[in-house]
Amino acid sequence: MFKKDGEGSAETIIANGVKVEGDFASPGNVRIEGIVKGSVKADGDLLVTESAMIEADVTAANAIVSGEIRGNITAHDKIELTGTARVHGDIMSKVLTVAAGAVLDGRCQVMLEGTRETVTTRTKQPKAVEA
Repeated sequence: MFKKDGEGSAETIIANGVKVEGDFASPGNVRIEGIVKGSVKADGDLLVTESAMIEADVTAANAIVSGEIRGNITAHDKIELTGTARVHGDIMSKVLTVAAGAVLDGRCQVMLEGTRETVTTRTKQPKAVEA
């Protein structure tokens, strides 16, 4: 998903310990390790690391999420939620991959190839069971 150095657009990194407030847009790939509050738009790919906390709606070509996002995610092609991902918001993409352990609290819309149709599902966090 992410291109190696020299293979295309530059990568923007919001490092661990950095906090960005407001609307953020990048013409290339974005790697977020810190905190972002506002909107995030990447024309390239988005990587959200385990240390990242995003309170924003997010748009990218592809997204790999390992941290926390409190907002909606839209990817033109693929979204991958790793086992450490915590998403509280709606997701829309052509392909969605959810690893065991990921938390997804929101609606999922998977865009069908070659049509304008979407398939929607709703997820809820499991309730604690008392013994």
